[in-house]
Amino acid sequence: MTGPKLNEANRVAGSKSGSRAVAKYHRSSASKVRVVLNLVRNKDVRSADEILQFTDREAARVVRKVLASAVANAVNNDELDADELFVKACFADEGPTLKRFRPRAKGRAGKINKRTCHITVIVDRMDDSQLAVREAKTMAKGAPTSNRRARVAASRQTVEEPTVDAPAEDTVDTATEEAGN
Repeated sequence: MTGPKLNEANRVAGSKSGSRAVAKYHRSSASKVRVVLNLVRNKDVRSADEILQFTDREAARVVRKVLASAVANAVNNDELDADELFVKACFADEGPTLKRFRPRAKGRAGKINKRTCHITVIVDRMDDSQLAVREAKTMAKGAPTSNRRARVAASRQTVEEPTVDAPAEDTVDTATEEAGN
């Protein structure tokens, strides 16, 4: 195919579609990994990580690492806030198949395919309408704001304000002092 590719639901050729991370040659079939990827597609990063943490599949452990790598790429390379990211696209492509043989009856051999796959996770910043809806949901629950920067700034302001306490008087309980002698 010639020319720029249009992939990951990106409809404009040449524009950046988000931060990505890829795990290549993972020793599992692509169909097993796709089951796990379907659980986290289009979810925000925090809920996707929670889902992967409690999923009882081997592929979930690897997908969680790839998701963490994609988030780290977005934070360090693209300077995005981790709280505002969501899983824009995720897919598992087939890698090379290792062909092995097992002895069978009457001198024959049975073929064994050991499959590999390439796992790709793409994260991007939510648009402003999605962020507003998520913020409204957290406020409706009565939870503090989900913006980590705002929480850290608020906590630093409360720490920096010095508080003046009255000096504590040293009171000695004479009953315990006499019991000790």
